[in-house]
Amino acid sequence: MRVSYWCANGHETAPSFSVGEDVEAPEQWDCPRCGFPAGQDRARPPSPVRNEPYKTHLAYVKERRSDADGAALLEEALEALRVRRGGVPR
Repeated sequence: MRVSYWCANGHETAPSFSVGEDVEAPEQWDCPRCGFPAGQDRARPPSPVRNEPYKTHLAYVKERRSDADGAALLEEALEALRVRRGGVPR
């Protein structure tokens, strides 16, 4: 049996499924054209999933630390580097 699914972009896809007593078509199907979820109700397709954008390590650190904390940590690390290199601490 073929079942039609529609995504939020209006794309229709109609995959075929086995017919049987214990077999049911899934409520949603991924649209092969845009990747959005598609549902069987053409008037009300499922909303696209909102993905969180990729965050760098620095972005996560900035969420946890203030600018003053960051400056203090940087100064501490630079001081340790100067001492390791044989420089005079400030």
